[in-house]
Amino acid sequence: MTPAAFRDLVIPVTRHIAGWPLDKALETELMRAFPPEGETFRAIEHACQAAIAAGWMCTQGNAQRKFGRIFEPDTALAGFSVDVVDITDLVGNHHNHPTGEIDMIMPVTPAAKFDGHGRSWLVYEPASGHRPTVSEGRALVLYLLPEGRIEWTAAS
Repeated sequence: MTPAAFRDLVIPVTRHIAGWPLDKALETELMRAFPPEGETFRAIEHACQAAIAAGWMCTQGNAQRKFGRIFEPDTALAGFSVDVVDITDLVGNHHNHPTGEIDMIMPVTPAAKFDGHGRSWLVYEPASGHRPTVSEGRALVLYLLPEGRIEWTAAS
């Protein structure tokens, strides 16, 4: 798995959702168009695992939380940045989503949940915020940020 091949897997998702408001309707659309049991979701999940094993994805952090920005926002990705985080049983640092956030949740431990959600898509609306939390094991989370915007806060 190369960065270019990974990008080719993500582009159909970002093109499909280009222009959609980040809300629950988009979450429903992602579940319909790219279901967790579907080919695209599985291909991206396997690609994340292969890229982590190859050593170029999730290269920052520690054993409990590894992360990294894979792609900066650009037109080929419909203006989204692409980040992947590998988290094991952790409550992360609070941040806000000025333009929203789209999460693709890929449990590594079957029961693992991200913000209370198992294997699925999760959409946070613009101006929302949270402490990203993985419970019950380990999960990979790919997140898309419109314009790459995220604001780390001092909130606890």
